[in-house]
Amino acid sequence: MSQSKKQEPFKLPLLPLRDVIVFPHMMMPLFVGREKSINALEEAMSKKTDIVLAAQKEAKTNNPEPGDIFQVGTLGSIIQLLRLPDGTVKVLIEGKRRINIKAFVPNENYFIVECEELAEVSENKVESEALMRSVKATFETYVKLNKRIPPEMLMSVASIDSPGRLADTIVAQLNLKLEDKQKALETNDPGKRLEELLGLMSGEIEILQVEKKIRSRVKKQMEKSQKEYYLNEQMQAIQKELGEKDDFQQEILELEKAAKSKPLSKEAAEKVKKEIKKLKMMSPMSAEATVVRNYVDWVLCLPWHKYSKEKTEMAAAEKILENDHYGLEKVKERILEYLAVQTLVESQKGPILCLVGPPESVRRR
Repeated sequence: MSQSKKQEPFKLPLLPLRDVIVFPHMMMPLFVGREKSINALEEAMSKKTDIVLAAQKEAKTNNPEPGDIFQVGTLGSIIQLLRLPDGTVKVLIEGKRRINIKAFVPNENYFIVECEELAEVSENKVESEALMRSVKATFETYVKLNKRIPPEMLMSVASIDSPGRLADTIVAQLNLKLEDKQKALETNDPGKRLEELLGLMSGEIEILQVEKKIRSRVKKQMEKSQKEYYLNEQMQAIQKELGEKDDFQQEILELEKAAKSKPLSKEAAEKVKKEIKKLKMMSPMSAEATVVRNYVDWVLCLPWHKYSKEKTEMAAAEKILENDHYGLEKVKERILEYLAVQTLVESQKGPILCLVGPPESVRRR
């Protein structure tokens, strides 16, 4: 690869930048407030010269020294300068070419630097064309995910036929760290810039896709919650109009209170909570509400974690069976056999008794 002829060093005023990189072919408004920076702008305006734009390594440094400023910057021209009432200056800058700062010239009022232009290397046309197509396609995907970039930028990018300009135009639009943008500025080979740009965009696209999934999931959850709230409010309004709200709501509050006070198992607590939530959405007069309410009552009435002592005295059991039930000799004999076995083996395991028939049938005989 060949290089263009090396330029002679020249001296120009320097404008240190905080948290921003100005690339060639890029226009950017800047607000300048530091005295040395304003002096540098005024010097460039008065002598109608260009100005060097170089970023600070640390944005919080108020009085940067030569060592606090990156060595590679951009040669820029001042398009417009406006002095504001608060003493600051608004300036519109256009980046032109990359420059390398060779040395700082001593000066108290503003920075003066000796610098030289960085000539771009000539690129392999076939490889550059392939890279440009990949970069443009990837940037289109990036713009679809990042709504902060106007769609018109795609048309502007599509018309660029220079690899170096394409890389500089796109990298300025990406949400990158200062170090990544500075690295792109320092990369003099357009082909390498395009390759690095592809990697940076791919990483950003992955992040944006994950953010999109998260936003979509949160939106669905919010929509579901809002829908439930809206329907619940509607139901309460209808119940209020029908005069049903107060008693029904009071009953639901009592069920919720009872559910909290009962030592329910984890599964039972979740089921009761779900059924009470369902009950809130129903009309008190509906048949389903009655079924749900009876189910919750039944669960809460069970003696959770309460155990009674078993009575296995044969004589007492036989007396109870004879007094409470008429006939059914075989059934009562089977029950007594079961109790006798339980008394002898003293084990919780054993056969299960199945009593068939309506509860009141025995008393009617």
